[in-house]
Formats: sequence, structure tokens, C-alpha cells
Amino acid sequence: MTIAIRPAGPGDIDRMTVLLLRDAEVRYAHDPVLWAMAPAPRAAITDTLRRAMGEDPGPVRQTWLVAVSGAEVVGTIHAILLPVPPIYAGAEGAPGLIMEDSIVAAGAPDGTGRKLLEAAERDLAEAGARILLGASVPGGAFERVLTAAGYTPLTLYYAKSGLDGVAGDTVRAAAEADVRAIVELSAQNRRILHAIDRFWRPHAEADARFDGWMRKSLTLGDRDMLVADPEGAVEGYAIAQPAGPLHIPPAHDIRATGFIDDFYHLDLADTAALQDEGHGAAGLLGAAEAALAARGKGAALVVCPAGWASKRALLEAAGYEVALEWHMRRLPRP
Repeated sequence: MTIAIRPAGPGDIDRMTVLLLRDAEVRYAHDPVLWAMAPAPRAAITDTLRRAMGEDPGPVRQTWLVAVSGAEVVGTIHAILLPVPPIYAGAEGAPGLIMEDSIVAAGAPDGTGRKLLEAAERDLAEAGARILLGASVPGGAFERVLTAAGYTPLTLYYAKSGLDGVAGDTVRAAAEADVRAIVELSAQNRRILHAIDRFWRPHAEADARFDGWMRKSLTLGDRDMLVADPEGAVEGYAIAQPAGPLHIPPAHDIRATGFIDDFYHLDLADTAALQDEGHGAAGLLGAAEAALAARGKGAALVVCPAGWASKRALLEAAGYEVALEWHMRRLPRP
């Protein structure tokens, strides 16, 4: 049966909502804490789609495409141009990201996912993307589509539900006097990331930009900034903060999940093996987890490059599992 791919329009919203709600229910069944449903999930999806197709879709370029077989919408894909964080150079331009809220209906014709992906790739390439990222849950239908198209794992988002972390006895709240040490550790972290993949090439002014962001973060009341400082020397830092919509589709209750993004400790300096059995890093992770629990979060997400074996081992030992994967493919130079 013929499959047609076209931009989604207001007339597609009802069918798209059905597909996206079903996709959310699958995630919820797998982990009802991490993927807690929003109070009115159907309305949340519909509102998101209407805004995306309206006159003010938001500051980030985004595209929704649908696959149509006969008169029926049998799949949808969501793609954005991902803004480059200010501490990275973005030498290859803003990457395109195929979002995790992309779905193919059960019983859709063979090849529907592949055709949706190819159409989204063309759209992102026309918008200037030279790097393509694709998000999927492990074992999900789009993971197979991405793998078949030559995407490889870049970033893993580890998750844990039922937070039971205990702070190490050398972890405390960060203060302004710690910012210099945090920036120095961040620079080491960035060098490690760049060695794993050039995708993470630091910006020439990364230190100054990160310094400014850390000082501002100290004034924000929705997060906890923590440092590990045995014997008065800062050896690691972590920020426990709210999760954002980049990782939590609209059908889910974003308030239920926290995010540990900036997390680095000297125990992780060797990407192949933990130093000191990861004792200090584990205490810092436990403190960040406890901080999220104290704010009423039931689950935590922690970002980790796929190529950082020691960090992955630390997270897995603490009970974290991969909940979301970002895969990458570089387009040939024009």
C-alpha cells in the first residue's frame, strides 16, 4: 500500500493525538514513576500540537510530519533544530534532532518508519543541519529504524525511579567561592567529552560562559548545586534541577522527574575505569539524588555519553538504567 509523507496540519491533530497518547501509555507501562502521565494527557498533547502548528510555535524551529496510507494517518515524526549550548563551539552548526515523540501505528505498512525518517532528515538538511540526532527508548520501534539508517549511540539518559540516594559525608551545598573550582573541573569534563566525540568541541569562551551560568544558577531556587570537597579541595560538582521538555513528551507529568545534568568528579577522569572504586563520585551522585527526592521528585535522569564506560558503570551500580538514547549520524559535506 502506498505511503505518503506530508507536513501535519490542524486536521491531523485528533489522529496524531491518539497515536502519541498510545506511545505515552507504552512508556508509562514500562515505568509509571519516570513516565508518570500528566493530569490530562490527551489535552496536553492536543495543546502542544495546536501551538506547534499555530502562528507562534515557539523559539525553536520544529516540524511535524505525518505518514498517510489511504485516508488514514499511520505515523508521525517530530523534528527540531537543537540550539547549541553556549559552552560548545557548534562548529558543525545546530544539529537536527528527531524527537522521541515519534510513532508508527501498529499495522502500518512496512517501511513507514523509514520513510518518515528520510523525510525528516531532508527537512533538517534543508534547514542547515549537518549532524542528525535521533532519540528513542531502548528497544523502541524507532531505535530499529535509526540503527538501520546508520545512526550510532551518542548520549544515554540513565534513569532511576524510587530515589534512595544518600549523600556522601564530604558533599555540601556549593557557594560562590566554589565557582572557580567548578569551572576548572568543568573544563576537564569538556576535554573528556571532546575526546569521546568531536560533537562536544568546547567554545573558545566556554570557561567564562560557564562561570557566568554557575553564578546565576546559585541564585535560582528550583535547583541544588552541590560539591564534593574532602579535605577542603573540591573534587566534583553536580546540579540537581527540574527536567525539561526536551526529554519528557507532553503526555507525561514533567513535575515528577528531576535531571542531573552537570555531574563530574575526579573519580571519572579515566573514561575506561573508575578511580578509588568511584567512592567520591557515588557520594556526590547520592547527594544529588537525595536533593531531588527532597523536592518531591520520584525519578531522576542523568546524562552520560555512550563512550564513557566508567561513568556508565557508576550509574549502573547505583541502580540506574538507560531510559532514553540519542543516536547520531553525520551528513556528508555538501
